Amino acid sequence: MEKTLIILKPDAIQRRLAGKILSRFEEKGFQIIGLKMIQITESAAKKHYAAHEGKDFFEPLVRYTSSSPVIVLALKGKNVVDIVRKMMGATFGSRAEPGTIRGDYAVSNRFNLIHGSDSPAAAENEINTFFRKEELLEYNPTDMQWVYDISTGQVI
Repeated sequence: MEKTLIILKPDAIQRRLAGKILSRFEEKGFQIIGLKMIQITESAAKKHYAAHEGKDFFEPLVRYTSSSPVIVLALKGKNVVDIVRKMMGATFGSRAEPGTIRGDYAVSNRFNLIHGSDSPAAAENEINTFFRKEELLEYNPTDMQWVYDISTGQVI
């Protein structure tokens, strides 16, 4: 099972879309193992988006990310990184397909509601940035047999 980090960005919070977005991940069957509302500082935003430093959108992205509270959550599930990225849709809301989170709720190319880790390695680093070990909860959801085919005794 993989883990991924999701950030419901300031526009998702300000537009009161957190519940709708969060419910999509729950309905898909992913396990929430960490969840909290925080205010990301400018220095934390710079660290999180360091790969984009020097690009023309870096400073506006940092200001936007640190402008208002966000919700960070850690999800767990089979192929969760790839599936969540598909659920989020294209980076620019104006280009995202209907049925995706950005396709249904975003129009702006700058305010795109959500961040999701782009690889399992990035997810591990990002989760460790926003959560202490004791804030991540491991448990066995009772619906796992219905989310995944475990008739063989393994997740398929």
